[in-house]
Amino acid sequence: MPETSFLHALILGIVEGATEFLPVSSTGHLVIVGDMLGFDAIPGEVFETSIQVGAILAICTLYRERLRSVVAGLFTGDPAARRFTLAIVLATLPMIALGAVLYKFIVTVLFTPLVVATAFILGGAAIIAIERMQVGEKISEVEALTPLDALKIGAFQCLALVPGMSRAGATIIGARIMGVERKAAAEFSFFLAIPVIVGATLLDIWGNRGALDYGHLPVLMTGFMAAFVSALLVVKWFVGFVSRHGFEIFGWYRIGFGLLLLAFYLTRV
Repeated sequence: MPETSFLHALILGIVEGATEFLPVSSTGHLVIVGDMLGFDAIPGEVFETSIQVGAILAICTLYRERLRSVVAGLFTGDPAARRFTLAIVLATLPMIALGAVLYKFIVTVLFTPLVVATAFILGGAAIIAIERMQVGEKISEVEALTPLDALKIGAFQCLALVPGMSRAGATIIGARIMGVERKAAAEFSFFLAIPVIVGATLLDIWGNRGALDYGHLPVLMTGFMAAFVSALLVVKWFVGFVSRHGFEIFGWYRIGFGLLLLAFYLTRV
């Protein structure tokens, strides 16, 4: 593998870890940065999903005690652990169902610079609008979500099937509308990422198993570790930041970035 492949993997891993759990669309950033770098060292989408797993491992590390408590609680019949698990399962189902139906359409039609830029702008405007609404905060932890609340948030998460919309952003928007406090909304989006991303990674690796070999492993591990470390740093900061300042600044960032992308795209056209 050329040295540039390792450098590009390092850059993309940092971008993934820094953006996966922020409401700014990691996919949108990876599409743009990957296009600028011309990175194509790994077949299919295996690299992208592998670095996402690095980011997920950071969440599992930061919240290891809570996750361990939930797993243990399932075996002891703890009601809070059961409510937590049920909320994650129910909120994941709509994304799986709709994604399975629309996968080919999304990949062949929606992965365009125009769609990504538009999704950035619209998603940013939605975040700002919801942050300025007088939302009654009635839910302070994931365990307090009702099954119906979880399903509704899962329905919002489906918006993330549009490239550039952001899985974290869509989940947080849905949670805030349901009356979930900012910190709990952010954390719920973290936990929801675990089954979605791990499942997508396994499917991509299986689908590209014939094109992969051990020679790809060093580049994959470079991106994986970069995503893990950058996510560790960003997530801890993010939770503290939104607890004090809210999500509005990310809405403005999305709009600004989306406008730049739109201008760049129209100029190239």
